Amino acid sequence: MNLLETKNLLENNGQKLLEELYGKAGISDNLKRYKGILDGFEKQFGQRDVSLFSSPGRTEISGNHTDHNNGKVLGGSINLDCIAVAAVNDSDQVNIVSESFSQKFKVNINDIEPGVDKIGTVELLKGILAGFRERGANIGGFDAYITSNVISSAGVSSSAAFETLICQIINTLFNEGKLSKTDYAYIGKYAENNYWDKASGLLDQMCCAYGGLISIDFKNPDVPKVEGIDFDFAAAAHDLIIVQTGRGHADLSADYSSIPNEMKKVAKYFDKATLSEVDEEEFYKNLSKIRKFAGDRAILRSIHFFDENRRVENEVSALASNDFDTFLKNITDSGNSSWKYLQNVYTNAAPNEQGITVALALSERFLKEKQVGATRVHGGGFAGVIMAMIPESYSDEYITYMDKFLGKGSCYKMKIRPYGSICLNDLI
Repeated sequence: MNLLETKNLLENNGQKLLEELYGKAGISDNLKRYKGILDGFEKQFGQRDVSLFSSPGRTEISGNHTDHNNGKVLGGSINLDCIAVAAVNDSDQVNIVSESFSQKFKVNINDIEPGVDKIGTVELLKGILAGFRERGANIGGFDAYITSNVISSAGVSSSAAFETLICQIINTLFNEGKLSKTDYAYIGKYAENNYWDKASGLLDQMCCAYGGLISIDFKNPDVPKVEGIDFDFAAAAHDLIIVQTGRGHADLSADYSSIPNEMKKVAKYFDKATLSEVDEEEFYKNLSKIRKFAGDRAILRSIHFFDENRRVENEVSALASNDFDTFLKNITDSGNSSWKYLQNVYTNAAPNEQGITVALALSERFLKEKQVGATRVHGGGFAGVIMAMIPESYSDEYITYMDKFLGKGSCYKMKIRPYGSICLNDLI
């Protein structure tokens, strides 16, 4: 379908899909986004038969720091996304124009070995192409014009949104859609592990690829168990708000590494690799000995792990029975556990920098006064962002309240969207 036909199809038949992706209020602005990239593609690459693609950012609802010990996570896709127009170019060259960053990237599909520096978008793109080849899938040359409104440095995985977008493009253009969403996650992980030297897991890519709200059990990390949650978030009439608290100046690598390392040290007491292999009753029976072996903070972080896995199960059960109040309570409990037991709301290296702690205290004050919603640290912690789940009727007031203390523009309002990585042409 050529560019003009695609634009007309989107405008005349795409309203329902756009509402599902972005909400009724987002139809107009996002229709302009898609028209903009169609025009941008034509200027860069000429008149061609094209397809439209979208891949969302993600949010972590519960399961804070459990995936690295093969635990359970509840996450979802959001209505901020990375979108593209793409077409096969019958060459060995991949050409990508990023409107968001005013950059152009080129990769030859016959030259996809890791570079020396292992940084940047070109390396990530090569890693994705190599990941497809590793899985015995087809790759080829294509042109793409991309833009993204997935916020960087806000814990919503802008890099995973890009990775799964490229996976969707390659799968659609060269593999007849045969690869699964789990394949996308593994390919994104492969690219980050081998082309960025980043020891990332599968959580971000899984949430971006699958879409909607999903629970993931990583107990068998080679074949994680993914279950979609059949719940109508639009009917719940709640906004998910990410609050940027301001990043601390300390290097946080040691803080992040200490969490999986301490949990795994407790597992080592039982000659196991991860906490997912440890029986909780045995943990408590041997707690006094483990304190001497691994230390008190490792004990507390392990308590968080066991309890957090159960909270994920409770939240899935609550949503299945349409019990949104219990769902919200478990989000609050998850946040309190991260604060008290996991201890990832500030770094001991810079105790005077506690942006997350301050933001949580303010957020809790607002929610307690209104007797609504839930709030918790979002993502890795120590610095960065918090999350709040707020009724739509209070969300603007909440944003004004938080902006008053943290600065205008600190809050980002979003929704859970029902689709992950998609080719829009297949759904219109």
